[in-house]
Amino acid sequence: MEPFERRHKESRPVLAICYDFDKTLSPDDMQAQGYIQSVGYDVEQFWAETNAFAREHDMDSNLSYMYKMVQKAREKQLPFTQASLMEYGGRVQLFPGVEGWFDRMGAYGQAQGVLVEHYIISSGLKEMIEGSSIARQGVFRKIYASAFYFNEQGEAEWPAQAINYTSKTQFLFRIKKGVLDVNDAAVNDYFPPEQVRVPFRNMVYIGDSATDIPCMKLVNSYGGHAIGVYDPDTGDRARVFRMMQDDRWLVYSSDAAADS
Repeated sequence: MEPFERRHKESRPVLAICYDFDKTLSPDDMQAQGYIQSVGYDVEQFWAETNAFAREHDMDSNLSYMYKMVQKAREKQLPFTQASLMEYGGRVQLFPGVEGWFDRMGAYGQAQGVLVEHYIISSGLKEMIEGSSIARQGVFRKIYASAFYFNEQGEAEWPAQAINYTSKTQFLFRIKKGVLDVNDAAVNDYFPPEQVRVPFRNMVYIGDSATDIPCMKLVNSYGGHAIGVYDPDTGDRARVFRMMQDDRWLVYSSDAAADS
């Protein structure tokens, strides 16, 4: 493990902005922007089948969709590799304003004497997120997402990570303590307040749905901020406003991102 001084000590306060990905930075699920169509499925049909499969086998829904993605690609004799998933990720569309957001926040933070870091915490696929235009720019300090183990030929063989709405919260603790490696058990260690790298009050969590509630509630409870976003054209505005009334988050239209 790295020494505490190298892992935690910063000359400036750190602000960690943590994002869900699908329908938060992108207007649709990443799998629905090329992959599902490539295996000959209607988007709603694919998700209905994966959800039914999860219920039938008492299975985590994220493991179910990961299994079905591999299965359908093999049925169509399509490559299902790290490279192919990153290629699909390169097709993912982003909300207006997202492309320049990270540079703007970095410049604003620098003007305020604050180091702004960006993290992804998503149930989507890490390999597809890594293939997105923003990830390729290196804007994220860390991407936490569901992922595959790939063999020497680069083919997916087994889930390496499956992240659901409750397991997302562990990554906030990793960010808080500066213990970013998913296999570093030091995340369970006690850290005195003066050794915490990013207190929860210095975190912002941005998401779009009920699956983000555990993270939002955790950040809000300790003085941080949670922001809910919606697509003004297709999103369920009433849903996120109900969450605001329940004191879950602030509501933010994706239209505003382009102007901020």
